[in-house]
Amino acid sequence: MATAGLGLVPGGPIKERRIKGKTMIHIDGSYGEGGGQILRTSLALSMVTGRPFRMEKVRAKRAKPGLLRQHLTAVKAAQEVSGARVTGGELGSQELEFAPGEVKAGSYHFAIGTAGSTTLVFQTLLPALMLAKGESRISLEGGTHAEMAPPFEFLRDSFLPLLKGMGVETEIFLQGHGFYPVGGGKIHVIIRPQGGLKPLELLERGALQFRNGTALYANIPEDVAMRELVLLRSLMDFKPEELKAMAAGKNPGAGNAVFIRLAYGNVTEVFTGFGKRGRPAEEVCRVAADLAKEYLATEAPVGPYLADQLMVPLALAGVGVYRTLPLSEHSRTNMEVIGKFLPVSFEVKEEGLTRTVRVVKKTEG
Repeated sequence: MATAGLGLVPGGPIKERRIKGKTMIHIDGSYGEGGGQILRTSLALSMVTGRPFRMEKVRAKRAKPGLLRQHLTAVKAAQEVSGARVTGGELGSQELEFAPGEVKAGSYHFAIGTAGSTTLVFQTLLPALMLAKGESRISLEGGTHAEMAPPFEFLRDSFLPLLKGMGVETEIFLQGHGFYPVGGGKIHVIIRPQGGLKPLELLERGALQFRNGTALYANIPEDVAMRELVLLRSLMDFKPEELKAMAAGKNPGAGNAVFIRLAYGNVTEVFTGFGKRGRPAEEVCRVAADLAKEYLATEAPVGPYLADQLMVPLALAGVGVYRTLPLSEHSRTNMEVIGKFLPVSFEVKEEGLTRTVRVVKKTEG
């Protein structure tokens, strides 16, 4: 079954109005998944298109609604990169108005001040800077490995290599791990625009190149990581040489994560289980293994988290297609927000356990 977009009814959660001669997009932050992704996508595409937006009920469906430190850092970062006029940019604010100016490539440094995700702040800035005039360098301090956010390894091994195929040159470096709740991590990214985006077609995984499992640990006994590897070998039928424990080195806090990498000819997927106080090591391992098994149960090349990350780049390219698992509410909400800033729509074709997602340009009239 094909669906052309996920159109909202008149008077629904996202609408447009005009302020001072410009089209101001009005966004209800409680729509759909009602979380921070609505804000990040809006900031990113506002900078790219130059279109201002006003958001109400920011993160309304989260336990602590409004702007937390991580989200406020994304707003302040977007403001600095684009010279935007911002109202409502305060901790706890549930209303925000953002009117961007000109995006400027350059060197930027942003510190979240908590274990809030550096990778999600980077996600906010990347679309504008990868289309800017000139090279940019971004240093971000905060969390690098925490739930509800892509870890550094996902960006390095899965997402950014696909962007390279679309014409975006990047280098990313981990200069310190940051685990919840202490943070203290740091990533550095170099973005070299190549003058536009190429379309991406990702329908097949290609041949398996390698697979491995890693247990990352900081300021906890190495025995925890070794127990995780024993279970991972059992759950995923890994060979001993495909498994390793890795100490995070000097770190301000304790932390643990388990990664499963599946590298194919056309795509690499990374599945992660995160440790936290009170969570058994075995559960951390099982989370990663369950995600990997769900992916392996189909032939789709794109996992659910990568599917969400690819939507904005494909929409900016104006054309592209990939095959993935059934879409989450998170992804469907992202589609709606993207369609309000860019002249594209998403067609989703159901094929058993997989979905083919195609980005097409909207036709006039």
